[in-house]
Amino acid sequence: MPLISLFYGIRVTMNYSDHNPPHFHAKYGDYQAIINILDSNILSGYLPNRQLKLVLAWTELHKDELMQDWELSREGEELIRIKPL
Repeated sequence: MPLISLFYGIRVTMNYSDHNPPHFHAKYGDYQAIINILDSNILSGYLPNRQLKLVLAWTELHKDELMQDWELSREGEELIRIKPL
């Protein structure tokens, strides 16, 4: 899975040609969650509260860029790195 951002020990990745709804994967240590881009909520998994708040705030700040990467991933194109928090 291509890395699109890394901040405070949280790895943000996105799969190529993944299923809808638009989402990304966030991993912190042994914790993992799938985050819905449009609604900024957890689709599945778990992150500790502090890291979840950081990821959701980051999602709101970079929603347009995340959607661009989602479209690129659907087309099999190289993803663009997104500025960390």
